[in-house]
Amino acid sequence: MAEKLLVPVYLPRWMRLAMIKAKRTIIPCVAAPPRITIWGERDVEWSFLSAQMPDGPGEAIEFGCEHGYMSLMAAQKGFHVVANDLQEQSFIWRHPNVEFRQGDFLKLDLPRNCFDLAINCSSVEHVGVAGRYGIQLNQDEGDIEVMKKLAQILKPRGLLLMTAPVGRDSILAPWCRVYGAQRLPKLFAPFRLEQESYWIKDEQNRWVAASRDAALAFQPIHDPKDPHGCAYALGCFVLSKTPEDGAAQ
Repeated sequence: MAEKLLVPVYLPRWMRLAMIKAKRTIIPCVAAPPRITIWGERDVEWSFLSAQMPDGPGEAIEFGCEHGYMSLMAAQKGFHVVANDLQEQSFIWRHPNVEFRQGDFLKLDLPRNCFDLAINCSSVEHVGVAGRYGIQLNQDEGDIEVMKKLAQILKPRGLLLMTAPVGRDSILAPWCRVYGAQRLPKLFAPFRLEQESYWIKDEQNRWVAASRDAALAFQPIHDPKDPHGCAYALGCFVLSKTPEDGAAQ
């Protein structure tokens, strides 16, 4: 069999581009599906927390305030707010009813049965997972201890508004925990669950409302190099401290 001889044919640029355009018209390019990540989670979380926040006056605390958006929201609602974070923060605003206190929440000297409102916007899941936000030591029960302390410092019938990663129970080290059917009830043990809503990502990487079962069955995606490359479902919760809790303390 004679060998085939391939002879290159060079076309003018205008002709090559016209042929490519014609080909794409007949056979359109199929874009790769979007990568599923946690992109946009703050929109879901802040909208929920803002909608559920009661009017003041009263005493409020935000655990893990970071840039302080929710602390400012609570102050605008009439609360005096203690904004706490492990790391130093530089707010781009100043409000007379917001007091920033840096430090480990578990080591802060805070009075019991003092606060009407507590806010925890996706913060508790970082406690005890070393490697981010200045956290140096792994603590298996660190997040559970934070929730116990939040219950202690809230007044009877005080509210905790919070959001957290949910899905199948896992630890996405060094970033955070994901709460599932096993650890989520343990996290909520000091409280009564008043309201819950859940969100997951669709195939276009958009947040959509979901059932509890679907959210807790979501298989988290772990990116060990980039926390924003991870993926999980979101849980949004209103919790209350019952009078019985206060009486027991």
